[in-house]
Amino acid sequence: MSMKSSENYVRALMRRIRRPARSRPCGSRGVTLMELLVVLAIIAIISTIAVPTIMNQFAKAKVRTAAVQVQQFGTILDMYRLDVGRYPSTTEGMEALMTAPPGVDRWAGPYLQNRAALTDPWGNPYEYRTPGDHGDYDLWSNGADGVSGGEERDADITNW
Repeated sequence: MSMKSSENYVRALMRRIRRPARSRPCGSRGVTLMELLVVLAIIAIISTIAVPTIMNQFAKAKVRTAAVQVQQFGTILDMYRLDVGRYPSTTEGMEALMTAPPGVDRWAGPYLQNRAALTDPWGNPYEYRTPGDHGDYDLWSNGADGVSGGEERDADITNW
């Protein structure tokens, strides 16, 4: 090889080293369309499995929340009875826990600070009746459907 041809060879080699190759080498940071589609397919499969499970847990949590609130209202109604000497009448309703009913002297409330607490997790008001069919008072939520009766998450949540 002549001196001139070896210099040309070295120059050509140096140009190749300095310039990045146009084709995608292994380990590069780019993503192909196929890789992107595979990832989207995996996300779709996982979401079809996970979303219904999460929504079911959310529905169960509302039922448990309503049951806990009914129990807490029972304790609050007992405190009202200790102070006033009776449970609120059906006409006074649960509002008697927020504001003193007319003619009640020993009312020591408010027994509830938040008016929104008088609604169940589905946005319906809790039902209250005294005297109750099942005890001194009946307190219940009609569940997710808002109608008396039902099964599973539509079932009534009661204090009896």
